[in-house]
Order: sequence, then structure tokens, then C-alpha cells
Amino acid sequence: MTLKIVVLAKQVPDTRHVGKDAMTAEGTVNRAALPAIFNPDDLNALEQALRLKEQNPGSTVSILTMGPPRAGEIIRQGLFRGADDGFLLTDRLFAGADTLATSYALATAIKKIGGVDLVLGGRQAIDGDTAQVGPQVAEKLGMTQVTYAQEILKVEDGKATIRRAIDGGVETVEAPLPLVVTVNGTAAPCRPQNVKLVMKYKYATCPSERPADDPRASLYAERPYLTLTQWSVADVDGDPAQCGFAGSPTRVKSVQNIVFQAKESKTLTASDADVEGLIRELISEKIIG
Repeated sequence: MTLKIVVLAKQVPDTRHVGKDAMTAEGTVNRAALPAIFNPDDLNALEQALRLKEQNPGSTVSILTMGPPRAGEIIRQGLFRGADDGFLLTDRLFAGADTLATSYALATAIKKIGGVDLVLGGRQAIDGDTAQVGPQVAEKLGMTQVTYAQEILKVEDGKATIRRAIDGGVETVEAPLPLVVTVNGTAAPCRPQNVKLVMKYKYATCPSERPADDPRASLYAERPYLTLTQWSVADVDGDPAQCGFAGSPTRVKSVQNIVFQAKESKTLTASDADVEGLIRELISEKIIG
């Protein structure tokens, strides 16, 4: 079965480097002040997409991301691993988006791409940990959704068979296409970048990434695949009132990097006295009760 797959990928700030400049005055993450990385769970989703492409000859995998021009790096990293193309949503009107505005923008882009069978994304992004964007995209597109996926076993006869994590174990489910799937970090890690693909796509850029006097202008004319698709709010027929900061009711007061440190430790035996003492302590400290 030939599939048209879109992978939702996000360039996230590395929250391990949170400092005094981590937040803007408006209460949003100051992405320009933090190192940017490929969201880890999205890499797991990309691997599932690439496996489906191998299992279903003729299928295609596209990377869809939203962010400033530098987010084009996420598309390149996808191309280096085996994706076929990518789409960057970049516009000042997209800036400051929470999960509601983000899912709206991604859904409008998926509608513009058209004919999508599978939308895959990581369970959550490390800069928010909400796990809301995938389900919200599914709702806005009217698609079936499967969350907490560990492996997409097969896609045939218009249905996907998926193994997903649940409390206390795993379950295998079937869901009809078109379908949105969010993938856990416990899924198979993404394959490394392919040297041949790196050489092929190393100069692939979005128009907004290029300087006015780009010395590679002739190269882009000769090789159209090196020009990545870039869309604004207007390009996807989006409503500016539902995009970016304007369409985001969420406000973040602060971001902190919490490191737990044990100041003391106790060694307990399995004796009734030790167990009873532990329970009494937990109750007195209001930990349980």
C-alpha cells in the first residue's frame, strides 16, 4: 500500500541550559537564547515513518515543522535520514504559539499538503511536556488518533496495526486511515544520518535562510530539490487570530531547571517495625494520608 506520511517535528530549546534569559517579558520561552535540538520523541516518530516507507514501496515521508528560519535544520536532519521533502511554517504571526495555536497551524498545513494517510509525531516536546499537539491536530482534522505508540506493526487494507503502551503493559490496536499517531520515547531510536543523503541535501535550505547575495544561487536553480518549501500564515489560508501569540490563551510564568538532591538516606529492612515506621513518617510528612 502506497502511503503519504507527514512527520510533525519540532526544533526545541535544550531545556537543560535554562538560565536567566530563558523567558521573554511576555512569558514565553526565549528560544533565541537556548541551544536548539531535534525534539527526541519526534525522532522516534520519524523512525516509524521511515520503516513504513521501506515496507510500502512508493510511499513518501515529509517533515512538517514550525518555527523561525533556523528550524529548516530540522528538515535537513530528516532528509539526511531518509525523508523525501519538508515544509517549514515560518511567519511572525506564528510566533509565541501555545499548543492550541500550534495544532491549528499544523492542521492547516496538513490540509494544504492534501491526501495525507498518516500523521506521525512524538508524544510530547521537551519544552512543554504537554502531549497535547498530536491529539489536537487529530481533532482539528477529524482523524482517528492513536497515542503512546511503541511500534507501527503494519499498514494494509486501509488500516494500521499499532502496539501501544498502557498502564501495566502494552496492547495492540487497529485503526482506520487517515490516522494521527503519537509515538513514545520508548519506541525504536531513529537511525543515524546517511552519508550519501548528507552529501545530497547538505545545501538544502528554505528561501528565508539564504542571504540576498547567495553564492549558491545557480546551484539551487539546477537542483530544485535543494529548495525547501516555506509557508506563511497566508500561504496555508490561516486565520491570524488563531495563530501565534494572538491565538494562544496559555501564559507561562517561569521556567526552572529543578535538580533533586538527596540530603540523607535510610536503609530499611523488611521487618514489620521498619515498614510501620516508614508509613508513620510518610503520613506525618503529608506525603500519604
